[in-house]
Amino acid sequence: MPITRRHALGTAAALIAATALPLHAAGFPDKPVKITVGFAAGGGADIVARQLGVQLGLQTGESFIVDNKPGATGTIAASAVAHAPADGYTLFLGSQSTMLVAPAIYPKLPFDPVKDFTPVSMLVSMPMILVVHPSVPAKNLQELIALARGDKGLAYASAGAGGPQHVAGELFASLARLKLTHIPYKGEAPALTDVIGGQVPVMFSNLPAVMPYVQSGKLRALAISSAKRHPAYPDLPTVAEAAGLPEFEVLTWYGLFAPAGTPAAVAKKLQDETISALKTRDLSAKLADQGFSVVGSNQQQFSAFMKAEVPRWGKLVKDANIRAD
Repeated sequence: MPITRRHALGTAAALIAATALPLHAAGFPDKPVKITVGFAAGGGADIVARQLGVQLGLQTGESFIVDNKPGATGTIAASAVAHAPADGYTLFLGSQSTMLVAPAIYPKLPFDPVKDFTPVSMLVSMPMILVVHPSVPAKNLQELIALARGDKGLAYASAGAGGPQHVAGELFASLARLKLTHIPYKGEAPALTDVIGGQVPVMFSNLPAVMPYVQSGKLRALAISSAKRHPAYPDLPTVAEAAGLPEFEVLTWYGLFAPAGTPAAVAKKLQDETISALKTRDLSAKLADQGFSVVGSNQQQFSAFMKAEVPRWGKLVKDANIRAD
């Protein structure tokens, strides 16, 4: 069959279209990549972003820079990334609180957690530790419950309205029928600072952020938020067993997201580099030492998870009457 000029041009165009994305990804990244974090420096999200960024930098030869934009349960940062150029150079270190809980408590978010993002990989998950200031006269969870049922009740700190600490506190109060007053902060680090200083007596805090203060005696750990005890801290009971609340379990997780519309090959390159980073002995050991469980899911797994969990958490938040104020 003779090859006409039109046929030749059409074939060339098809070949260019077929190879454009792989060629684009082949040179990616060729400049610094920004990982936007919705919480203050020093918290769990910041720890993960910085350690991941170092390893990704080693693998790719380009800098991965952490940009902290705290406030509104991470939604300020999420919105910034959702509206950033979809080229893979602006990423979001998202969490359960920002991507699952916030859409249920904020009626008019400037982003959709499913439609406006390309999930890259769920990085890690972790439990939280229920801690109190040493001045609190409660040596275990049952004693804390008795204090909270007193006339004055108790206040607890969180990293922000709708965050995992807030969700854990409200679920705990609801299931145990307690009077707890929520004191939100703009990040886990400033919340911990005030709990350590005794300004607020109680807090659920991510394990890696809080355990150094427990080990130094600045805080007292009463229980862990997971369904099972943590292998690194086998003597610490779960909230479920210590309080007799079998329904209680709150974990938090961090995942890497790119803006929707990011070229498929670029997203795949980010996925592959991220999973490789999480499998390195150095990074996996650092994360494990700090209490994180490495997940390292692929894009398909993370996307399916998001589509299933957004409506599920919407119902959970509604049933527990968790609000942003």
